[in-house]
Formats: sequence, structure tokens, C-alpha cells
Amino acid sequence: MGCCESCFLTKTGYEKRHRKHLHQVQQPPQQHLLQQRQSFSQNAPEGEAGGVPAFSEYSLADLKAATNNFSAEFIVSESGEKAPNLVYKGRLQNRRWIAVKKFTKMAWPDPKQFAEEAWGVGKLRHRRLANLIGYCCDGDERLLVAEYMPNDTLAKHLFHWENQTLEWAMRLRVACYIAEALEYCSSESRPLYHDLNAYRVLFDEDGDPRLSCFGLMKNSRDGKSYSTNLAYTPPEYLRNGRVTPESVIFSFGTVLLDLLSGKHIPPSHALDMIRGKNILLLMDSHLEGNFSMEEATALVDLASRCLQYEPRERPNTKNLVDTLAPLQTKSEVPSHVMMNIPKREEAPSTPQHPLSPMGEACSRMDLTAIHQILVRTHYRDDEGTNELSFQEWTQQMREMLEARKRGDFSFRDKDFKTAIDCYTQFIDVGTMVSPTVYARRSLCHLLCDQADAALRDAMQAQCVYPDWPTAFYMQAVALAKLDMHKDAADMLNEAAGLEEKKQKNGGRAS
Repeated sequence: MGCCESCFLTKTGYEKRHRKHLHQVQQPPQQHLLQQRQSFSQNAPEGEAGGVPAFSEYSLADLKAATNNFSAEFIVSESGEKAPNLVYKGRLQNRRWIAVKKFTKMAWPDPKQFAEEAWGVGKLRHRRLANLIGYCCDGDERLLVAEYMPNDTLAKHLFHWENQTLEWAMRLRVACYIAEALEYCSSESRPLYHDLNAYRVLFDEDGDPRLSCFGLMKNSRDGKSYSTNLAYTPPEYLRNGRVTPESVIFSFGTVLLDLLSGKHIPPSHALDMIRGKNILLLMDSHLEGNFSMEEATALVDLASRCLQYEPRERPNTKNLVDTLAPLQTKSEVPSHVMMNIPKREEAPSTPQHPLSPMGEACSRMDLTAIHQILVRTHYRDDEGTNELSFQEWTQQMREMLEARKRGDFSFRDKDFKTAIDCYTQFIDVGTMVSPTVYARRSLCHLLCDQADAALRDAMQAQCVYPDWPTAFYMQAVALAKLDMHKDAADMLNEAAGLEEKKQKNGGRAS
């Protein structure tokens, strides 16, 4: 394990990493912070907003840091280092796990063309997709950044399983969810999907199947690479080298064959079995007969229609969903239960240290109480963070302090948007640094539903004052708002431990 990975996985590593690297992080434009919450909520089903950031451009330095300089240990491509376009897992500075697809040097010579294609895919947001969240063009490098799916591919669960095979109801769910993803993409004028197969179906932390966004983007500017195995390639592609929406339906039919048989069977062989009415021979023996013959027949029939030689005879994506939706008989059972995946921790663990009033307020995520404490504490914890010479008491300094004063009045009066603007004026001058201003602006961002920006400010407060409990407490609240509950619990304990230490040493603690 590289040092970058070990830092991510220990609670003290979170602190060490930020002390070392935080000053290198550039703050994105304010409009990106506003888009962060808006983009997904406009496109995702109700109740699913907030988890996916807006599409943006990443620097190569960011992605190198996230992947430990593209270490071989971070490769998650099924073919390992032999894959034509490698996929890495990584972790960003804000602790979000990502998947990074690295194209070969000359796959996309024109950076503008690559960026336009990436932005087109990046507009899509859906719960059935492993969504694209960014890209990078730097010199010859062409990279895509997507949500990371931690529970392997459909291919792994069907062909290389170790503990248990996928039960029948889960296979029906996979078919339906991927059909829904394709239907959504078609409705958003992105009907072309390149090389749809069992390796493109991923499972998220809840065990729900999702369609990889990488297949929505061509493997190269000319799109001439469709499949590594011609036996599974749509017949029209072999004739004219073009991918059409009907080609995607053919490929979906091959995925249905995988789900039925638990094996990767060439479509021509499977169709011979279907025509011979040998459905039972087609079925996965590992299911041991635990499936509905009526449902299996419906799935076989749909696969047969998808695999028709003539593209016009295949169903469209709406037909797929209409056929598969009624077959969902265990919709009340969560995917992680069917797949025997341990559920992520939903709530912070019990603190290891006694909590102060500030700690209690943060553990309850009581933003009103946090506000009252920060107003009461004022700037007493900033003592010693700035030593100004006489020459620095310029007109600019007076204006800067006036901006902070206006921010303080707005903060006290709960005009949090104005407070953000005033504190930003103070910070942007850069002559003075104030951990309290960062903590106050962090709370303002939380109260304006901008948890990512709040986390960034709390991290900056820690950078200015590395052992300040309030900086850790504010990170804990922001992490909890971002549904990173384990990290939030670690940060809460870190803050409480620092408070306890300061009290024993007779020092100040917020």
C-alpha cells in the first residue's frame, strides 16, 4: 500500500494529508459550488439529490495525487495493465472515491474534441448510472473521472464469483435497472453506448447495479473500437463499422444471455439453443432450479428479440423497461441484502472522548447552537495567528478589517449570504489569516446547503491553526452532511481528543 492510500485510510492521516497539501488546493469558482447541489437535483429522481457533484475539469496534479501517481496498485480494470484504456480508483482531497479512465496517448489527439465529448456525457445524471463527474486534458493526457463503484462488476459476480452466485431476483433487477439507464440516456439524446457488456455493469455501495458512464463516450475520436470479441459484436457493425441505437439493443441482448446462463455464450450459439426450445440447457446450473420458468421464458424471449439480425426488428429501450418492470417480484428487498454485501455505517459511532458544548452541537448537527457558540467565542482563538508590522496598517488593511466587521454583523444577524460575501472579501486580500473567519464562513455555507464549500473552509481553518478543535468539529459536520458518516465520527473524536488535551495542559479550547 502506498503512502497516499495509507493516509486516506487512517483518521490521523486525514489531518496529516491536509496540513501538507491543503495550501495547494485552488478554490473553484463560486458558480461551481452553486451548481454542485442544483445539477443532480434537477435530473435525478426525488430524494437522490446531493450525492453527485457538478461536472468539472480536474487538474492532472489532482488526479495524480488521488491515484498515488497512477500506481499499478490502484488499477481496477478487469484486464489489469493489459487493458487498452486503464481504469484506476482514487480518492480526492475531499475524500470522495473516484474512478479514473486513462486513455492511450493518441486516442484523442484534439483536446477540444475530447472535452466536448466529455461535457456531453457529463450533463447526464441518473441513479442507474455511474455518473461522469469530470475530465482532464493536460498535454497528451486524456482522462475521465466518474463515481467509484466499490462492489465489482456483473462479470465478476456472474463468471468469477467466490462466495455466492447471483440469485434469480437480483438478475432480473440488473436487467431492469440497466434498461432504465439506457432508456434515460435515449431520452436525453445520448442513445449510443459502446460495447455494452457484463464488465460495464457495476455495483454501488448499496449493491444496486449501475451502468458505467464510460461506455457513453467513444474509446477514440473515430469510434472504431467497439468490442474486443467479434463474436459478440452486432452484425451491422461488422458490415459498416457504425454504432447505432439498435446496436446497443443487440448488446443488451448479450447481457441478458449472461444473466440467464451465468456464462459468456456467443449469441449465435444461444439462439440455436433458443430455437431448439432448450431453455433449461441455457439456464445457469448454479441457480439449482431456483427461478420462475415463466419469468425465465419472458427473459429468453426478450433476449431473442434483442438479438435479431435485422436492427429494425429489435425492441427499443422503452420496450425493454415495459417488459422487465413487471418481472420485479422482490422490489422490497434491498440489493445489498440479496447480494450479501455489508451495509455501510449509517450513523456516527459513540465518541471516544467527552464532548464540550461545541462537540455536542456538532454531533447533533445543530447548526443554530453552533452559530450561538461561534458568536459567543468571537475571535479569542485567533490570538497569535497574525503579527502585523506598522507598515501593514494601510488603507487596504482598514478596508479589509471593515469587510470582516460587516461580515461579523451579518453573521450575528443570520444574514449568511452577505456574511459569505464579506468574509470572502477579507480572505481574498490575504494580508491576514483568520481561522475563525474560515469557521464562520464554513457554517454560513452549511446553512446555505453548500457542504462541499463548508468542508473546504473547515480544512483551511485547520491549515491555519492545525490543533484547533473547532476546525475539526466543523469538518465533522460538513462530512456528515456529505453522508461520509464514518469520516465524520473520526473527525468528531479527533476534535474531542484535542479539546481534552488542551484542557489538561491548561490551554484554551473552543
